[in-house]
Parts: sequence; C-alpha cells; structure tokens
Amino acid sequence: MLLVVDAGNTNIVFAVHDGASWQGTWRISTNDQRTSDEYAAWLLLLLERSQIDPKKISRAIIGTVVPAALYHLRRLCRQWLAIEPLIANAALDWGYPVHVDTPEEVGVDRRLNGLAAQHLFGGPLIVVDFGTATTFDVVDAQGAYCGGAIAPGVNLSLEALHQAAARLPRISVGRPSAAIGRSTTVAMRSGLFWGYVGLVEGIVSRIALEMGPPVKVIATGGLAPLFSEGTELFQHVAPKLTLDGLRLLAARNTSYSAIPAPG
Repeated sequence: MLLVVDAGNTNIVFAVHDGASWQGTWRISTNDQRTSDEYAAWLLLLLERSQIDPKKISRAIIGTVVPAALYHLRRLCRQWLAIEPLIANAALDWGYPVHVDTPEEVGVDRRLNGLAAQHLFGGPLIVVDFGTATTFDVVDAQGAYCGGAIAPGVNLSLEALHQAAARLPRISVGRPSAAIGRSTTVAMRSGLFWGYVGLVEGIVSRIALEMGPPVKVIATGGLAPLFSEGTELFQHVAPKLTLDGLRLLAARNTSYSAIPAPG
C-alpha cells in the first residue's frame, strides 16, 4: 500500500491507497514544530482504528509547500514505517511538459493538480483549488501545464477583514440565504461567498477566452463543494485531486525502496 502525505499551509492530509481505492484519509493542522513522534502517535492510532496494518505500507510519497515540515514527515516514514519516502519536486518524472517561464517556481501542489486533472479528465482544462490561496491552473489540449493565476484564499481574506476592521466579527464561511444581508454577519458572509464566486467566474472566463473554448473547469480543495453550489461553472468537483496527483506521481517514479527499520 501507498502512504500519501499532502502538506499544505493550513492542513496536512495523510491517506492510504491500496492500488484500487483510498482506504483512509485523515487531516491534521499544519504545525512545523510538530515532531515525527507526534505524527506517529496520531497516525498509527488512526491506521489501527481503520484496520490498516502499517506493515503493509511499502511505499510513501510526500508533497509539501511547507519546507519546515518536511524533516519530521520524512523522519516519520523512515523511523516508524521503515520507508524512504519519495519527495515530490521538479526533478521527478511528471509525464508532461511545463510551459512557464520559471518551472522551478511552480508550487508542487499546482503541478500535482495539473497532473491528476489531466489524467482523470483530459485537457484543455482549468483547475480551481480553494486552499490557503485560491489557485487557477491551466492544462492545454496536449496535456502541458501552462501556468495560471493565484488569488488570496477565502479564509485568508476572511481573517484579513476581521483584523483590519475592528468592529467586524470573525465569521465562518457559508452560503448565505440571500445576497442582501440584514445583519453585519450575514452581510459579511454574503460579500465573502458571492464575492469569491464572482472572482472565480471572472478569472476562469478570462483564462478560457485566452485558451479558446471549450475548456473543462475542475474544482478541488476543502471548500470546493461549498462554492460549487453557488455557480454552474464546474464540470467536476474533485476534493482528492492533489492526493491523486501524488498517487500518480509515485506510480511514475518507482526507483525508491524501504530502508531497514530503526533499532
């Protein structure tokens, strides 16, 4: 079985794939001070409760946009699972060309989304990832990654609004019942939700115009199901797209093996 670790700015997702389907997916908040032993205590308990034998995990891959977290995630795999993990980076075989000015600057999460979306849905397409940042990634009809756009994420904008305006409360993200808010909280929720729907529709429309129709639009990220309710823009909602990208990348790069368990 394959252990997949997707370390983002807000959360780290651990998942196990048995070659046919995902057997378990678990999420923990990102904290670059968390040690490998802390990860192990948490993960091994969840594996046990999901009836997954850690000894059957023979491969691992880590994708991260948080370099400080990598040391302890790699040590988790080495010390507790006796596996040398594959680290997703630009030097690996991705199976598709990258047509941008500086390929080394493209975040690994964006490349993973492009890889998975192209494999699952075929280009041309746009992936909208509702994460810490809201990213737009473009894959052309030939399967090449062509760049995209980056905007502040929903929760990041929400926190900035609360901190910059002393009288505005901190609110949760949700779809409002009406566009016209008759209280401060509902007005904020309306501005946030419909504002981001408008942002996404506007950016996707401009990208699609440059690409030339038709183009598929894919939503991913934790808030993708929520925002897909507010627009008919998306042909597919794929919350596990980044995990699938890691799984596919591991399948293309098999030249790594388990190391001896620590004594």
